[in-house]
Amino acid sequence: MKISVGLYGTNAHQIALALIQGFNKHYMLFRETSKEAKTRFEQADWLGVHKAVKERIRFYDDRVDECVERLRNDFDAGTIEQPTWQQIKLLYIGLLLNHKQPELAETFFNSVTTKILHRNYFHNDFIFVRPTVSTENIEADIDATYRSYYAKEDGLRGAIRSIIKDFEWHRPFADLARDVDHVYHAIRRFMKEMPQREVNFQIQVLASAFYRNKAAYIIGKAINGSVEYPFAIPVLHDENGKLFLDTILLDAWRIGLLFSLSRAYFMVDMEVPSGYVQFLRAVLPNKPRSELYIMLGLGKQGKTMFFRDFIYHLHHSEDKFIMAPGIRGLVMLVFTLPSYPYVFKLIKDVFGASKNMDRATVKKKFMMVKQVDRVGRMADTLEFSNVLFPLNRFDDEVLEELEKLAPNCYEIDGNQLIIKHLYIERRMEPLNIHLERMERTNNTEGLEHAIKEYGSAIRELAQANIFPGDMLWKNFGVTRFGRVVFYDYDEIEYMTDCNFRKIPPAPDFETEMSGDVWYPVARNDVFPEEFSTFLLASPTLRKVFHKHHADLLSAKFWQDAQQKIRDGHVEDFFPYPVELRFCSIQPDVG
Repeated sequence: MKISVGLYGTNAHQIALALIQGFNKHYMLFRETSKEAKTRFEQADWLGVHKAVKERIRFYDDRVDECVERLRNDFDAGTIEQPTWQQIKLLYIGLLLNHKQPELAETFFNSVTTKILHRNYFHNDFIFVRPTVSTENIEADIDATYRSYYAKEDGLRGAIRSIIKDFEWHRPFADLARDVDHVYHAIRRFMKEMPQREVNFQIQVLASAFYRNKAAYIIGKAINGSVEYPFAIPVLHDENGKLFLDTILLDAWRIGLLFSLSRAYFMVDMEVPSGYVQFLRAVLPNKPRSELYIMLGLGKQGKTMFFRDFIYHLHHSEDKFIMAPGIRGLVMLVFTLPSYPYVFKLIKDVFGASKNMDRATVKKKFMMVKQVDRVGRMADTLEFSNVLFPLNRFDDEVLEELEKLAPNCYEIDGNQLIIKHLYIERRMEPLNIHLERMERTNNTEGLEHAIKEYGSAIRELAQANIFPGDMLWKNFGVTRFGRVVFYDYDEIEYMTDCNFRKIPPAPDFETEMSGDVWYPVARNDVFPEEFSTFLLASPTLRKVFHKHHADLLSAKFWQDAQQKIRDGHVEDFFPYPVELRFCSIQPDVG
């Protein structure tokens, strides 16, 4: 029996309430684990940090599924007619008027209803294709989004000291006066002249620290008249378990690298997340809001905003989707839109002969990347289902590849092409193409930098318990900052699941020369001595690689890295150059 009720009918109202209750439960749990990040940092519970990040990723989908089940069981949601769904949305909007996270609640509404409704409903009459409630100037009830400081009686040093103390970390600093001096002199070096007693000189600092891995970051900006100066201060533990300020980042682009999608997400205690994003946008005006939401752990909201931006771009561009440049993969079909800096990846129906896996395994690998510390060396992906594209925007070659390699992954409905499952990530220049360009233009410095970066990426991933598996150049990309990042995940494994072995000596010369394997090989056996054969055929590349990373070709490096991980050691990874750390700078005098 179908439900049909008036505008203020009981069922529509109860369903709207059930939806907002589902979201409120989600954000309560999300905020609780984010708030606990402060305690984990104070207790140096680094393994607990990684566990919390992994668990938090599941929160959203768990609450969505829970809410969908409630609507199906209590309201027979699958039988509700169109007019009632419109009423539900209208009543839901009313519940958001004084809400502290209205934009997140709208996305939650979409996540639940699109699991119940047919895609014919996927327009603004039934879901939030466009945002309805403004997030401008939402005031927090308890803690303000940011705190303000003035360099008055105690000057700039006094303001810095107050900023640090107001975070109330329950762990002493090794030498806060020393650290404050380091920050003060770093600011003076950066700005040459800095007002110390200027009444109009204000410092604004976000009220919650940004916790990630083994660090807490203080994010703020100094305002002097019409000029704003962003800054970020990482707080770490020393070898004695006491806190210290490691550096201060004053270049906006360096602060932007903290929020790179190739790194783990932050834990931040936010009553009003839009306030944090608005503040960060003032600090990082070139960073899309979608990426800021994602880096704050609000991935679904980031996806919503990304797709709204993408649809807007499609409406204001004319170029066609083409196959992404580079060597075609055996598992993923990858296309791109030249005018938009992203690639679109879907899992093929039929893999290359050498790939012994299935679709479920590949999806599991991509989820694994979201749950681990990416240490700035793995591209994050946005995962979508049932994505509608305008059919006339596809190049013939892309349509042919879809039909040949992934016929079950898409369907055509009128003038739309619907891709059933899709990953989207930032476009990078494939490393193999980059190296070819460096060799072709005789750019030996660029070539050496890229190979050094490539080896560093492999080394840092290993220290973070990730073995890339397929380490061919084509599976790595070069960012606009020259950093090498891994982006092909179908063969990644945890380091602790691998067995790194040295190739045993051949029983005789004839066996060694035969080319046949004379020793047993299990599924997870890895022989680092073989890397050179597969990766370093070019004498030029081999020479540079051996200069910087020869130890990666021995089983000992990998076995030692494994042992550290098994011993519970969590490596330090700095998202800024080592030379910027205060421990490497001679302090100024005076």
